[in-house]
Amino acid sequence: MIVNLPHPIAAYFAAANTDDADRIAGCFARDAVVRDEGRDIRGRGAVRTWAEEVRRKYHFHAEVIAVEEATDRTVVTAHLTGDFPGNPVDLQYRFKLTGPEIIALEIG
Repeated sequence: MIVNLPHPIAAYFAAANTDDADRIAGCFARDAVVRDEGRDIRGRGAVRTWAEEVRRKYHFHAEVIAVEEATDRTVVTAHLTGDFPGNPVDLQYRFKLTGPEIIALEIG
C-alpha cells in the first residue's frame, strides 16, 4: 500500500528503519519533544540519544499503513515487526510539524 506522507514524516520513517541515530535526529527541530514509553525527550541531542537507546533495546521495521491529517497534527499508524515483546504491533505516531522539521512526536 502506498501512503502519501509529508516529507519530514516520510524522512523520519525512512531513518527509523535504519540504525542511524544522526539521520533520525536530523528530522527534528532543535527544540523538538518526543514522548515515548511514558517519558519526554527534549531537544535534538536528546532525540539522538533516544534513537540510539531504542535501537539497542529493540530491533524492528516500521511499515506505514495509514495516515490522518488534522489541523494541528498528522497521525500515522505503522505496523511494527521485529524482536520485541508483543511483536507484531500497530502503533500510532502523532506528529506536529514546523516547516521542514518535526517539532513534536508522540508514540503510542
